[in-house]
Amino acid sequence: MASHSLGLTLHQAARQKGVSFTQENEPVDRTVQVDGMTLHYLEWGEPGSPLVMMLHGGSQQAHSWDFVSLPLSEDFHIIAMDQRGHGDSDWATNGDYTIEAHQRDIDGFVSALGLGNFHLIGHSMGGRNSYVWASRNADKLRSLVIVDTGPVAQSRGRNRIQNFRELPDELDSFEEFADRVQEYTGRTREQTLGALKYSIRERADGKWTWKYDKLLRAPGRQGPVWSQEQLWEAVAKITCPTLVVRGGNSDIFADETMREMQQVIPSCQIVTVPDAGHLVAGDNPVDFLAAIRSFFSTL
Repeated sequence: MASHSLGLTLHQAARQKGVSFTQENEPVDRTVQVDGMTLHYLEWGEPGSPLVMMLHGGSQQAHSWDFVSLPLSEDFHIIAMDQRGHGDSDWATNGDYTIEAHQRDIDGFVSALGLGNFHLIGHSMGGRNSYVWASRNADKLRSLVIVDTGPVAQSRGRNRIQNFRELPDELDSFEEFADRVQEYTGRTREQTLGALKYSIRERADGKWTWKYDKLLRAPGRQGPVWSQEQLWEAVAKITCPTLVVRGGNSDIFADETMREMQQVIPSCQIVTVPDAGHLVAGDNPVDFLAAIRSFFSTL
């Protein structure tokens, strides 16, 4: 039996994490064409339910939301997208992973699927892409949730993540990747094995590597980046109801940045999720879900 089949199923892993759900829902894999690029996404729940769109963080993919999508799909229609260069979406043939490129993807994705009046949730890179998009499209949103990211990132956490990305990315076995991810996240072996299959792939030569573009692992990979001033300007243009979430142990997103965002965004709530680092929804899905549900109940 392959080692990665020994991990927990999603439903087992969610129960082990304390996530409460009554239906053992599964996502449907779908794709859409946007400007000649194939974008993959996961669809959960019933199309007639209130819509939630989710954008993952850098180096991740749509399945990073599974602990959240599973219980929410009982009441919401969930669309979780693999952003360009990640998961099962196409890589950028021109190497363009700028904010502008991501914005064009979201524009095209939303247009192609006819999405409107939806809740948008984004983590880290996906959180940045979400709040920039929301600054231009508040009329299309019921709400925005920004998870552990803002115009200012703490250098300690940023360097930690970059150091992890720059580790050797072609390993001989699934187990070697499992060891690395387990050490990085602090999660159990079973939890790691169950989730890792969505993040790595076996090549034709038998080596294993990440399922995201190698360009994204190199320093200076994105080309020109927005300044803090530009990002704060985007934050100040958000007019939809907004929740900003911080992991209590995050070394990326400082409490003072979160509180400044609350002052800048007109209709903004903030919450700190305890016992969670930067990977908030995976580290403590129970309290993250409680925060999301509480926010939605106020709208």
